[in-house]
Amino acid sequence: MTDAPRTRRPAPPFRRATVVATEAVTPRLTRVTVEGEELVGLPMPEPAGSVRLLIPEPGTLELPTWAGNNFVYADGHRPTLRTLTPVATDPALGRLALEVVQHAGGQAATWAATARTGDAAAISGPARGYVPPADAAAFLLGGDETAIPALVQLAAAVPDGVPTDVLVEVPDRSARRDLTDRSGITVRWIDGGAVPGAALADAFVARRVTPGTHVWAGGEAAAMQRIRRHLYETLGIERARATARGYWKHGRSAGDDG
Repeated sequence: MTDAPRTRRPAPPFRRATVVATEAVTPRLTRVTVEGEELVGLPMPEPAGSVRLLIPEPGTLELPTWAGNNFVYADGHRPTLRTLTPVATDPALGRLALEVVQHAGGQAATWAATARTGDAAAISGPARGYVPPADAAAFLLGGDETAIPALVQLAAAVPDGVPTDVLVEVPDRSARRDLTDRSGITVRWIDGGAVPGAALADAFVARRVTPGTHVWAGGEAAAMQRIRRHLYETLGIERARATARGYWKHGRSAGDDG
């Protein structure tokens, strides 16, 4: 007797929206704002939460349906999806913005770079985020440039008066931006190298994590795996105190879902 295939929990359906604005946040980061009646009342995720963006195919926007383990179109082929942290959300207006890193060959990057007011879009979500615990003695947050929107939200969400250090790996200075002006939060920018995420992982491994510190990291999958091993296996930190989320894999597009 064989086990039945495991079925994922149904994902929220896609909701139609329209591009209403685009903006270059940095030379490497493009913000695309979408809005629509179907987004009105859409529950917005917790800090560092996410939504799925449907990268439209040429022609009329078709919404995929959930097939038990993934989204599919009517003819059975899978859509191109990206998982992103929404910013500047306004459920009452049915509006949210998505910040996309510009890198050569990325389908989300191409979509963001070419998006124009009036273009059709579709959003599914939200997915879980991270609520900084009120009883934490300190926070250590980190990520690469794909995690910057999440880090901005987390820096705003940590409880007042709790010491917080933020480590951010970027490929060059043009990717830097203001993360927070809150007192008690220190931001350290790390120059990336040939292997994305390696410098960030090195910084986490070199970092002393004091008792009671809660850790959150997001970025390149292999780097997150290394950070998890260091936190859980080398330092013996309980999993309830440390989260490391792989956002993308080197050699594949960021947030590749299909």
